[in-house]
Amino acid sequence: MSKGNKTRAAILDHAGELATAVGLEGVTIGRLADDLSLSKSGLFAHFRSKEELQMQTIEHQRERFVNAVVRPVLSTPGGEARVRALFEQWMTWRKMNPGGCFFTAASFELDDRPGRPRDRLAQLQGEWLQSIAKVAESAVKRGEFRADTDPAQWASECYGIMLSYHLAEQLLKDSGAEARARRSFEDLVTRSRP
Repeated sequence: MSKGNKTRAAILDHAGELATAVGLEGVTIGRLADDLSLSKSGLFAHFRSKEELQMQTIEHQRERFVNAVVRPVLSTPGGEARVRALFEQWMTWRKMNPGGCFFTAASFELDDRPGRPRDRLAQLQGEWLQSIAKVAESAVKRGEFRADTDPAQWASECYGIMLSYHLAEQLLKDSGAEARARRSFEDLVTRSRP
């Protein structure tokens, strides 16, 4: 990786961490320049606008998410094992980020703000729900989940557990949030078995 690419990755890593703390709107070229002791003109040459900085931050976080969550999940055998891997990898991802899950935080922030960052984030969140549904479907096909399990409904419930956990731990500072999320996930899996 070239020096320029390493610098860009470091900038985008920091932008993602910062976004979970202050929101994507709080991530500015000026703030990054101050935090990273870089020139504003150098950062502007990389990103050209706040919107472009937001877009590249979202894409960089997507790459991180694929490497931390999606690839490990896909290397797990299908069925319930993959369902469990998906939940565990997401829990690990959430803890890898100081302000919690970047995508969850950004979703709450951008849900009613029109523009390219919101549209891309909505697309990625839709793809995540489809991925969860496909993992549930693999458990149905293997006979490990009931044949009448609706993968889209299962994905909605599973992601609901994840979102509830994020809120309870991040906003409410609830020390029992993880235990309840794990219990809810186990209940969902148990209800889904034949």
